[in-house]
Amino acid sequence: MSEININMTVNGQKIEASADPRTLLIHFLREDQNLTGPHIGCDTSHCGACTVDMNGMSVKACTVFVGQANGADIVTIEGIAQADGTLHALQEAFRQHHGLQCGFCTPGMITRAYRLLQENPSPTEEEIRYGISGNLCRCTGYQNIVKAIQVAAEELSVKEAAE
Repeated sequence: MSEININMTVNGQKIEASADPRTLLIHFLREDQNLTGPHIGCDTSHCGACTVDMNGMSVKACTVFVGQANGADIVTIEGIAQADGTLHALQEAFRQHHGLQCGFCTPGMITRAYRLLQENPSPTEEEIRYGISGNLCRCTGYQNIVKAIQVAAEELSVKEAAE
């Protein structure tokens, strides 16, 4: 099968490439773009380890063909931190409040929480749990993940109010 031309913005960088149209976005990001933050977990869209932000929506990159992402604006876990390497409030909260153990689900979990807080800057615990329900963690029991998202939401709202 012939390759297709792909144009997209990933973490603020314009990308022009060619790819087999059957290539999944997760494989394109990891193998062609060397963005290994999003993980390949289950290959069935159940775990959420491959979650990225595409055109303002959380998507599981194992369910999107690269051609479907043509023209898209994509943010991966690598694009959430500031350009100087300063961690985003979510990343820092996960680190400080032990929102990770093995770390395998963490990139997808943080990327989903990133979009959740843009959709709802002050979520309740129930809204957080519902908002991340498409992302599985096999280690933490979710308590510290929820706490980290709550802390980040509070910090972001204080930061926004100060601006």
